[in-house]
Amino acid sequence: MFHSRLFSENPQYRALQFTTNQYDRPLIVQFCGDNPETMLKAAKFVEDQCDAVDVNLGCPQNIAKKGHYGSYLQDEWELIESIVKTLHEGLKVPVTCKIRVFSDVEKTIKYAKMIEAAGAQLLTVHGRLREQKGHNTGLADWAQIKRVVEAVKIPVIANGNILSLDDCDRCIKETGAVGVMSAEAHLYNPALFSGKTLPVWEMVNEYLEIAKEHPSPISLVRAHLFKLFRKCLDTFTGHRSKLGEAKTLVELENISRDLCEKLKEKYEDLGEEERENILNSSIEKRIHNDIFHSTAYIRPDFAVNIPKMEGTECTESVCKRVKVEEEH
Repeated sequence: MFHSRLFSENPQYRALQFTTNQYDRPLIVQFCGDNPETMLKAAKFVEDQCDAVDVNLGCPQNIAKKGHYGSYLQDEWELIESIVKTLHEGLKVPVTCKIRVFSDVEKTIKYAKMIEAAGAQLLTVHGRLREQKGHNTGLADWAQIKRVVEAVKIPVIANGNILSLDDCDRCIKETGAVGVMSAEAHLYNPALFSGKTLPVWEMVNEYLEIAKEHPSPISLVRAHLFKLFRKCLDTFTGHRSKLGEAKTLVELENISRDLCEKLKEKYEDLGEEERENILNSSIEKRIHNDIFHSTAYIRPDFAVNIPKMEGTECTESVCKRVKVEEEH
């Protein structure tokens, strides 16, 4: 997500934030903002290097509230309509949008249809309310997404409750969406869409090779490593501060290599039966107990404070996850 005003006005911001290459396709570039002309100006800088431009109408964070963008525009339909229409009419590439739902499903449907009529050619629906964030994240409501799919003519992508490839398949089946999006879970398990259970050390080594080939700010590399190592840092606690204090990519590589070796040694010390039990466990159990393989992340209170959605029911498969969380 790029801030449209900064992107349109500041060459340094553009140079630092946006890079791509011939392998990075298909590519959708997402902008946030509250001024149609400013967003168009920003999008013009990338329209020849991407396949679509997305309007972020889903960010629920306080910085979005302060900056007047993301989900904090969802009550200003005339403004949203103007933004989408301006981009639709002014760009060479399609405009897409990502939204959150309202507690009233009928309002969500009207909202989605308004965005479609304004010119959006694809819609991603995050099945959570704006208030569902942080400790109040709760579960996304796939039933709301299904209603939107049935109401609009453009393709819909579902977002929320995706922790594994099985969740992807089930979500598509239950919502009728053309695809799924995974955000936070994918940061912790980059192999999520592959359906493979891969060791943390393989993920880390592959990522570090990419980081060397395509340099990024050290703060971003460190942040990715913290997510990839998330579970095992609870066991190898000393490496947490070492990663936090590292100043160069070489330092991060050395610390990561040492942690990976210790993790592999611990795994090899397990008996064959114990290793098999880990690999054959359910995704929910592995998320909580498996320190050796890349898995998604569930917030400790994922099933707490789930708002009542008017006119919808939580699907059976999603409700099962509530029970799993309560048991842990």
